[in-house]
Formats: sequence, structure tokens, C-alpha cells
Amino acid sequence: MRMMAAPRSGLGRFVADAQAAGRLVVQPRMGFSSPERMRAGLLSTRDVPALTVGTITLDSYTRLGEEEAGRRMLGEGGKLNGYPILLHPRATTHAVLAGLSDQGFPVQVRHGSPTPERIFDRLVDLGLEASEGGPVSYCLPYGRTPLKVSVDSWKRACELLGRLRGQNAEPHLETFGGCLLGQLCPPGLLIAVSVLEAMFFAQQGLRCLSLSYAQQVDPGQDLEALAALRTLAAKFLPGIAWHVVVYAYMGLYPRTSTGANALLAEAAQLAVRGGAGRLIIKTVAEAYRIPTIEENTAALCLADACAERTDRHPSPVPDTGLLAEATALVEAVLSLDDDIGAALLSAFAHGYLDVPYCLHPDNAGRTAGRIDGDGHLAWADTGALPIPTPVDGRRAGMTAAELLTALRHVRDRFDPDPSGVVPAPLPMLDGTHR
Repeated sequence: MRMMAAPRSGLGRFVADAQAAGRLVVQPRMGFSSPERMRAGLLSTRDVPALTVGTITLDSYTRLGEEEAGRRMLGEGGKLNGYPILLHPRATTHAVLAGLSDQGFPVQVRHGSPTPERIFDRLVDLGLEASEGGPVSYCLPYGRTPLKVSVDSWKRACELLGRLRGQNAEPHLETFGGCLLGQLCPPGLLIAVSVLEAMFFAQQGLRCLSLSYAQQVDPGQDLEALAALRTLAAKFLPGIAWHVVVYAYMGLYPRTSTGANALLAEAAQLAVRGGAGRLIIKTVAEAYRIPTIEENTAALCLADACAERTDRHPSPVPDTGLLAEATALVEAVLSLDDDIGAALLSAFAHGYLDVPYCLHPDNAGRTAGRIDGDGHLAWADTGALPIPTPVDGRRAGMTAAELLTALRHVRDRFDPDPSGVVPAPLPMLDGTHR
């Protein structure tokens, strides 16, 4: 993939150099409340025989702005489900990162917050230049924060992150828009939200971005989706350095190690064939608990090995209309307002954007996804989406049983024999994983 501008951030440059060398960058989702454990995880990620990016995933108290509750938990000796970057002293986090976070090993902070100003303020203070999320993708699926509050908050957060330029660094921001709810969201909407959030970031002055897409139910459809995503990024992000990041499947994960590893291998192949620069991995423990450092390390090695064996020049994929659908959605939203934040608010108010099975009050809730007879993700109902081929689901909606079958579709494809399912044992670590 040819980027539209020279990447200037550490993460952007690192991925661009890897792509130029024909390599895929692999990255874990990793966060520990213990600074010692967090540093050990970063060291392990850096030292695996693969091209890796480090991750500091924040805890849920930080994500929700409940710092006092998180502080009480730590004070009582409890363990959080991520790194509490606002609770640990700056010196502690500097010690975690000492000798690690540099141009040869970028570290990205992942958080999940609809209102991330305080988090970004701390990132700038620490000199950490890479993060992710978005005003839609980190608002609608995860809580009840009003969308307008999230949009306004993300505008301020982008301004804060932009201050890193005064520290001789270029910030990098990744949209989570291609991962909405993780499953049963047809790819056209995932592509559109990923592009729109990236355009939102660019309008706030950020110049080095990545666009996400989560592995779905069919590899061929996913390849078409990634081609459409790259086409729209090139069209709508002129002058911006960007790459695509693929997420290993985010729905119900296989419960056997054989199934989990096969699904991850398919994700690595998808990332390479789809022209992505990075892959966010999953592990054999995903169906049961937070993975250990060792499980993450093994998954990174597996994904890298699969990527290295994958043909980088596959045959063209069929056009089933995903590019036309995503283009129609993006252009309809952009027609609503020159300010992309305002356009996003108006789009959800009109139902031009509507996430299937999302219960957020600002989501119309009139759309639904399904898996069709060809094994592709399709619309069961398009509500008011302004797409070329609307679907009226009032005549043929999914039953509860059909919905459950669809949610289990990928897991059951990789774990066809339930008798082989053996729960992964709980690790004896610091209590972070459970």
C-alpha cells in the first residue's frame, strides 16, 4: 500500500518501514495494574522474534473516569484489569518505559474512554505519542455517555495530543471505528465509521493516523472490505500518513487452542493479503480470561510466522458492492455539515449511521445484521441508512435463536467438536488475570 504522506510519528514510521520491507507488525492487547508486570509485558513484547509494537491497555476505572474507586481498589491491595496511568505517579510510569519506548519499539496506549482528555493530557506529559479510539467507536458500544459529550471531548483530546509537536514528536491516533461491537455489523458501516473518525481526527489537525477493521465471518468479504477501506482512505485523507490495522476476531472466540490458533492464523493471512500494516492479535485464552504474558508472546510468534508464509500478491477479490455502500454512507454524512463532529451527530439523529444491536440512547436501533446463505455478513434491516440497496427487515427479521446461531457462527466453525473443549487453566500470576 502506498501511503499518502511520509509518516512522521514513531508508530507511523515504524509501520511504514515494516511495510516497505514486506513485513507485518504484530501487537498484543496487554495491560497490568502492577508497574513491574507492565514493564515485564513490554519487555517480552519487544524481545519476541517478530516486528512488534508495545501496548499499555488502561483499566476500566480509568476508562470510566472513576479514579477514586480505582485508587481505593489499589489501596486495598486489589488488582485492576489494566494499567491505571492516572493513578501511578509520573515517575513510576517513566520507570516502566525507561529504555523501551523509542523509534525502534513504539508503545501505544489503549483505553476505551468516550471522554479521554485527562488520559491524553497524561500521555502528552509522559511523551507517549500513540493512542486510539474515537468519538463514535468509544462512545456508542460501551456506555451511555451522550454522543455530543464524546464528540466535544474528543475534539479537546485531539488538541491536547497535538501539543506533542512542541516536544519534537508527532502524535499518532488510530480509529477504532472499524470494530463497532465486534460482530454482526456489516462491513460497509465498519468501513464508513473508520473513515469518518479518521477524517474527524484529521480535521482536528492530526496528520499521522491508522484505520481499523475487525476480522468478521468470511475471509473473502473481509478482503473486499479492506480494499474498500484503503480506497476511501486514499480518497478522503489527502496529505495524511496512514495505514490499516486489522483486529483478530472480536466476537465469541474458539474454546480450543487448535481453534483459537487457526482463527488467529486466518487473521494474519487476512492482514497480509489485505494490505494492512498492523495486526492486533488474540490468544488461546480469549474465550475464558485475560491472557498471560506468555500466551501473548506465543500468539505474537504464531501470527508473525503465519504472516511470513502468506502470499502478498493474491488474486483480485470480487466486487459485491461494499465500496459503493461505504462511499454512500461517508458522502451522506459529509453532506450534513462541514464540521465532521457536527455531521456525525446529525447522522445518528437522522439514522444515516445506525449500529446494529447497539442500545445506546443516541443510536436509532433500526438496523440489524445477519449471516446470509453464502456465509457473508449482510443487512437484515437497513433502517434509514442511505445505501444503494436498502433492506426492509420488518418482513423478515431474525429470531432470537437465529441471532444466537449467528453470534456462535465463527466459534463453531473453528470448534466443530464441542467434546474437545477444555477450559484454559488459570495462571498463577499477580491476580491481574482471572
